[in-house]
Amino acid sequence: MAAGRPRTFDTDAALQSAMLVFWRKGFEGASLTDLTSAMGINPPSLYAAFGSKEALFRKAMDRYEAGPGGYTPKALQAATAREVAEQLLQGAVELHGAPRNPKGCLGVQGALACGPAGEPIRDDQSARRIFAEQLVRKRLQRARAEGDLPKDASPADLARYLRAVICGMAVQSADGATRKQLQHTADMAMRAWPG
Repeated sequence: MAAGRPRTFDTDAALQSAMLVFWRKGFEGASLTDLTSAMGINPPSLYAAFGSKEALFRKAMDRYEAGPGGYTPKALQAATAREVAEQLLQGAVELHGAPRNPKGCLGVQGALACGPAGEPIRDDQSARRIFAEQLVRKRLQRARAEGDLPKDASPADLARYLRAVICGMAVQSADGATRKQLQHTADMAMRAWPG
């Protein structure tokens, strides 16, 4: 069996470029031409290296969650529930307020406009958001059990609240909100925090 030609491009750099295209245009909005032009490859190379546009998007999303959008795991290690909330909100401010980043959130914008063909992507994005919310809820449950949150505070409601504010900040960013405006949103959200 003959071996295929070796790759002549850096897959890591190509994936970074694809992530930025998806971040700016979403899954549906990113055409094959947009992707291959940004990645510096041709369509057969994209398919050979990544499988499909859907598989490429999922890998780009993994990269985003481990990189620019990866502030959640660190925030969950904070000593108190208040610090967890502050770090999550501050992470969103830093991500969405950085001029070097595309506006909005890859996870929010990536799948919102998906038609029927994009349903698997929409489902994947929903599952990722739900998983992140569950991680926050579990951390807040621990905080309540340790007496760090009032007994009548609902970890599930607080986790939903944080995700709603963070996703809302992503939408505000896509609409042109400044870092200062996003910081004001985060500050207001913390004024509603129990305790």
